[in-house]
Amino acid sequence: MMIAVNTEILVDVWQRFLTDPGKSWVLFEHGTCVVLTAPDGNLAEQATEILRKFGPVHAGSPAGDFGVIDVKDADGWVVTGHHQDVLTYVAPNEPSGQENLAVGMCGRSKRHRDGTELRVVHVEDRRGPAGPT
Repeated sequence: MMIAVNTEILVDVWQRFLTDPGKSWVLFEHGTCVVLTAPDGNLAEQATEILRKFGPVHAGSPAGDFGVIDVKDADGWVVTGHHQDVLTYVAPNEPSGQENLAVGMCGRSKRHRDGTELRVVHVEDRRGPAGPT
């Protein structure tokens, strides 16, 4: 069973996790975050294209793979996938168990929903000023 985590909590979690002032990121409805290492143009559109390609799960392929990161100094986990800049937050009350398999399956399921529904809930634009004109 997946329990919804509200957007405000998700934004706070990702702001604490992603502290690099030069990394912009986009958050999707179910907790998946796309970190934009080369942000360009409309960040929501850029992240949506990445997640459209790397979010949906395809069993038996790299798209079904995941890793689990136990985040220090925070509750919950970050689940990785086959794109290094696509990360999904799993809150402590979401998975059916605390072992990596349960956490990873929960995160992978959330990434799949975000990768198919593609609903942006927050854009963190950390691009600096454009410089002298």
